[in-house]
Amino acid sequence: MAVDVRRIGEQVAEHGALLAHIREEIGKVVVGQQYLVDRLLLALLCNNHVLIEGVPGLAKTLSVTTLARCVRAAFQRIQFTPDLLPADLVGTLIYNPKSCEFTTRKGPVFANIVLADEINRAPAKVQSALLEAMQERQVTIGDRSYPLPEPFMVLATQNPVEQEGTYPLPEAQVDRFMLKLKITYPTKEDEHRILKRMARSAPQFEVDPVIGPEEIFALRRLADDIYMDEKIEEYIINIVAATRAPETYDASMKDLIRYGASPRATIFLAMAAKAYALLQGRGYVTPQDVKDIGMDVLRHRVIVSYEAEAEGKTSEDIVGWVFDNVEVP
Repeated sequence: MAVDVRRIGEQVAEHGALLAHIREEIGKVVVGQQYLVDRLLLALLCNNHVLIEGVPGLAKTLSVTTLARCVRAAFQRIQFTPDLLPADLVGTLIYNPKSCEFTTRKGPVFANIVLADEINRAPAKVQSALLEAMQERQVTIGDRSYPLPEPFMVLATQNPVEQEGTYPLPEAQVDRFMLKLKITYPTKEDEHRILKRMARSAPQFEVDPVIGPEEIFALRRLADDIYMDEKIEEYIINIVAATRAPETYDASMKDLIRYGASPRATIFLAMAAKAYALLQGRGYVTPQDVKDIGMDVLRHRVIVSYEAEAEGKTSEDIVGWVFDNVEVP
């Protein structure tokens, strides 16, 4: 079936004003952090979850809450702490002695946008409670399963694992996040603007909700329709395959990767590249789109070996090596 790239491009141009409006509203509160804002919008377009890592004070939580205020949808913030219980997250059954029956009390996870703040400060049993919600988009309480509302996305923040009082997230849960973002310090110019805007006892910012569920669903359908050439698809497959068999490119890399990326990475890389092209105002995907978004999709899916750790190499080093060595179409 022939793909009308021109028609897709026209639709992208029509929706460009809406995406620009969202960025403008977020910019009323958040200074800089364009990388973070674009990745949050990308996740919204892809109907998926994001893990944001950075030291405290870099506007991770502020960016997520501001995005939620721009969307006409239910929002819940959950502060993860060492004493948090799974029932505090998903809900529980409450016994009524008068009727001798149990009633269901749903937890805060029943929202459209869920901010899991400092997610790695809670123990593993709480992390596992999120798995069903993130993957199946439903929650089981007692003997019944309850579907979560649409749209539904988990935006989680975490502090670097070297910080005191943090727990490493289970690999199965980390893999459910489409993107893992690493946020760094702002530039001097941005920090000066932050000082001017935020250095007051009670900063007040008005943010208008500019997008609702229907517009989100329309944008998601458009992102699915973004044209991707078969050569780009093969490029994505070759990238993921290189994380599993790096020796096909360099024999010395074989012992540096313990586990490569799964097929979920292939799916997410293709979806993210399409959404990224949409955010750039194009109706088609280029190899550069794959490169620009690839690190965020793969950095938490490539598990390095002990040999790599001994050599001081991280998963980001390995992913960078993959993109440098896989032939670009």
